[in-house]
Amino acid sequence: MENKWNLFEKFLITENVNLSVSDFLLNSVLIIIMSWLLSLTYQRVAKTLSNRKDFGANFMLLAFTTMLIITIVKSSLALSLGLVGALSIVRFRAAIKEPEELAYLFFAIAMGLGLGANQVYIVGTAFGVLMVILWSRFFINGKDDSQNLFITLNTGGNTDVKLKEVQSIMKSHFSKFQLKRYDENQNALEISFVADIKKAEKLEAFRSEVRAKYPELNISFLDSKAY
Repeated sequence: MENKWNLFEKFLITENVNLSVSDFLLNSVLIIIMSWLLSLTYQRVAKTLSNRKDFGANFMLLAFTTMLIITIVKSSLALSLGLVGALSIVRFRAAIKEPEELAYLFFAIAMGLGLGANQVYIVGTAFGVLMVILWSRFFINGKDDSQNLFITLNTGGNTDVKLKEVQSIMKSHFSKFQLKRYDENQNALEISFVADIKKAEKLEAFRSEVRAKYPELNISFLDSKAY
């Protein structure tokens, strides 16, 4: 029994495994290049309404951090268990609004996991296949000339503006939009949307219909997408 317990202790004890610095540097270069290319691809071909440049900038840090963690803990069960305990007290509250954003984050993590485990060929092949799929879909569907805009409607004093009617007008002019803010009190009303604008003529048509329905509303348009 004692011999079995000693074997179990040796199994849990962290061993001093000499990690290859050259392999780590090679994987670091690969993860930086691939995450950078993934970020550029996301900014170009993604269809989310978020600020794609700022969101894509996180891919490199996320992938590299994942690779570093896996490189350190893969040689020891004790370190792996310690990682689980450490992550159990950390709460991630990222504002993920659309499934496409989550898909890119998962792929960035997968790249870090694969290179951390020295699966260079598998990760490289998967990355190449995904790039071909994303860019092929992009060229087949054509260039997306849409623009993300914040549309803000506000007025002072009492008003009979109904949110449902405003959303109905938005739906008739824009194929994709989200309600971002709604503030109403006795002195003012403010409604903010982020919308995907494909043609500038849509803005004029939207403005004319809103003014015809609610002449007292002020309308502002603000670009929300940066490259």
